[in-house]
Amino acid sequence: MKLTRQTDAAAFLARARAPLERHEAINNLMLGIAMRLLEHPDQIRTPPYLATVEADGALRAAALMTPPHRVIIHAEDTDPIPLALIAQDLRRGGWSPPGTIGPAAVARAFAAVWSDMTGGTFRLLRHERVYELRQVHRPAGVSGAARLADEADLALVNDWMWAFTQEVGMEGTPAAVAETASLRIAAREILLWEDDRPVSLAGRSRHTAHGVAIGPVYTPPEFRRRGYAGACVVELSQRMLDAGWQFCALFTDLANPTSNSVYQKIGYQPLADFDEYRFE
Repeated sequence: MKLTRQTDAAAFLARARAPLERHEAINNLMLGIAMRLLEHPDQIRTPPYLATVEADGALRAAALMTPPHRVIIHAEDTDPIPLALIAQDLRRGGWSPPGTIGPAAVARAFAAVWSDMTGGTFRLLRHERVYELRQVHRPAGVSGAARLADEADLALVNDWMWAFTQEVGMEGTPAAVAETASLRIAAREILLWEDDRPVSLAGRSRHTAHGVAIGPVYTPPEFRRRGYAGACVVELSQRMLDAGWQFCALFTDLANPTSNSVYQKIGYQPLADFDEYRFE
């Protein structure tokens, strides 16, 4: 079994893309971020960690980390050997991941390997679920309409994206979120739902070969439980399908039964569970 650390996204995708694309929607996080690194090297502030573990020509595991975010782990099973090779390589290279995310059993196995190796501890941050949509079911009775965010919305989008970052416990700083908000508005990736005024936000995120991820989705507390988020996601998802993407994917927090129910009603089908851990 051999670990190879790649120096760029092209080399990483050359080894990992085909195996990951066998379950493209499930692996949209790792694939999508690798594609973004490949297509937008100008946006890279800190070099990423990219590694694959192979045996007999087959991919056994892969890891991708864009500091300061958690290391994303993919593995064919919970065999600790390829996971230990990744953990050892991270330590040798001086990398200090703040945590990990991946398919539930794999993420738990890697967190245990890392904890045993470093003498630290880990705790579960979130149980998440990956969903896929290929046909939209449009809800009825939601007032308002969607529009793309523009430069005049920058302050609002920035505030809402920062609120989302804090609410879900993501790594980030106000400055980094502000830069991302500006880039995503310029790329026409942010859709607002308006009912006299903006009341909800949904963003188009990373893409894979055949699909696109939806996120973030945020509604301020005072506008929740009125169907705005679902309507905004429906409109954005339909626009993505109309643009030629075969599917849309998104992550949900399983601690929020309302959002999971809403997404299923509008056409999102559950695929797999992911867990996110913090190293301490």
